[in-house]
Amino acid sequence: MRIVLLGAPGSGKGTQSQLLVKAHGVPQISTGDLLREAVAQGTALGVQAKVAMDAGKLVDDVLVLAMIRERLARPDAARGFILDGFPRNIAQAKALDALLAELRQPLERVVLMNLDLGLLFKRLTGRRVCQDCQRVFNIHPSPPGTLPHCAQCGDMPRLIQRPDDREEVIGKRLEVYEAQTKPLIEFYEKAGLLRVVDADSDVQIVFTRLQAAIQGR
Repeated sequence: MRIVLLGAPGSGKGTQSQLLVKAHGVPQISTGDLLREAVAQGTALGVQAKVAMDAGKLVDDVLVLAMIRERLARPDAARGFILDGFPRNIAQAKALDALLAELRQPLERVVLMNLDLGLLFKRLTGRRVCQDCQRVFNIHPSPPGTLPHCAQCGDMPRLIQRPDDREEVIGKRLEVYEAQTKPLIEFYEKAGLLRVVDADSDVQIVFTRLQAAIQGR
């Protein structure tokens, strides 16, 4: 199984990726995780990436692709992989295709986790995190007049909103996502790789849909 998962922040890509990892025994490859790991370990690629990050610049696609190449060489990726967070634009998609063709590991499927952006906006801006245990909650399902609190840590309201979950930040993130993703959808649709999954359901229902999409049903 060699797939790319596309989806806006909050669409459930992370949750579904972990279910796929358990079901198929292939790794989830997040470019963000790769960057943090390389920088923390001080690898040659990590040192180069850190220079760019410290300067407030985006890490060059060539470096990111080199990290993906190294990651795919590990034994656990022999049976496949789940790419999450890459590609983000057409140039990256073409570069990824060239790399995978060279490695003789072409993509088998690209799945879009589809969710209404208005619903995503509400879901993300409603997220709250317990200051003590870091569990994540959402204020919108709570009954009217109920103060959000973490039952595990006591009855006092202890939930905070992360800075990147504020309305103005979420709005900008979703705008950027929509602008970048539409061309990717067309690119992979033309390649015959794209499948769309309705992500507005229970986790297990969405997972069943995702499995069917990966298998081409």
